[in-house]
Amino acid sequence: MNHQPARKLDVAVLGATGAVGQRFVQLLENHPWFHVVEVIGSSRTAGRPYGEAANWVLDGSPPASVSHLTVKALEDELSSPLVFSALPKDAAETREVELAAAGHVVCTNASVNRMVEDVPLLLPEANADHVRLVEIQRARRGWRTGAIIANSNCTAMPVVMALAPLRPFGVKKIFVVSAQAVSGAGYPGVASLDILDNIVPYVSGDEEKLETETLRMLGSLDGDRVKWLDAVVSASCNRVPVVDGHLVTVSVELEARPSLDEICAAWDRFRGPQPVPQLPSAPEQPVQYLPQIDRPQTRRDRNAGSGMATSVGRLRECPLLGYKFAALSHNTIRGAAGCSILNAELLAAQGLLVDFQPLAQAQSVL
Repeated sequence: MNHQPARKLDVAVLGATGAVGQRFVQLLENHPWFHVVEVIGSSRTAGRPYGEAANWVLDGSPPASVSHLTVKALEDELSSPLVFSALPKDAAETREVELAAAGHVVCTNASVNRMVEDVPLLLPEANADHVRLVEIQRARRGWRTGAIIANSNCTAMPVVMALAPLRPFGVKKIFVVSAQAVSGAGYPGVASLDILDNIVPYVSGDEEKLETETLRMLGSLDGDRVKWLDAVVSASCNRVPVVDGHLVTVSVELEARPSLDEICAAWDRFRGPQPVPQLPSAPEQPVQYLPQIDRPQTRRDRNAGSGMATSVGRLRECPLLGYKFAALSHNTIRGAAGCSILNAELLAAQGLLVDFQPLAQAQSVL
């Protein structure tokens, strides 16, 4: 399908000089629908060209199309209808609401608004219908065009992607142990003397997020609120010495007793509802099962589907809960910036970004 609309939508990136902000900038380069025209940084970087202000920590260099842009201060007025936020929690708490109230659609990676009842916590393949909360949010808050849409904690991402196809079997209990990459801590992240030759059995706040966000994303929209999945989650989170990629080992109790082959078939046929499979950032195979006994592996499988797919493996019987497996997602792509971009694409396709409807535009020029 031709994803190129007749025109692109101007977008801004908050926290653009940080690690996740840089991932936004990188993924938005040559995006068929969106065009970065504003980058926002700290008071230290404001007023400088982005190419000079950003201490680039990703592969390659800052995109030429963005390098010349002057970094704006957080309090500056923005013109872009769509704003991607990589702000830390404290800065996001007030600024995201201010921008939404001023008419901007804010797709955020920050945690502060994720569990607010009228804020969609979106993982489009799993809960695209939760996007309807945008209209409820606008009606409640008196926002005509503005909105806040969140994506989840990066470690919840592979858990939800792996369990969403299993909901028809009745998910009842979930036990998760994570092995989380250091990039999940931002830049400069974990001190080298703490993480080299080491595993740290604590990631601040992530266990609580896994135990709540997972159930909200796997829940169903019930009127003007999300009814959480009726299940129990226990999570233990660990920081490990890899750069990118969060691996989780999951044990799950299912009300039905499907065979292992039936579970693999559910993963294989899983796709998001329309229009999710048509969106530019959506992977062709959202969940891929790897039959090798020692996969998925972080270094070998984190970039599956351009970093947007979840790799699952080692499905076997669990003597405690019934089934167990491993799942892996790229934490700064699928688990952060990439999911926010996919969320924005869903909003655009649903006509929730002012008058910008790229799928209709693209089809009209075929």
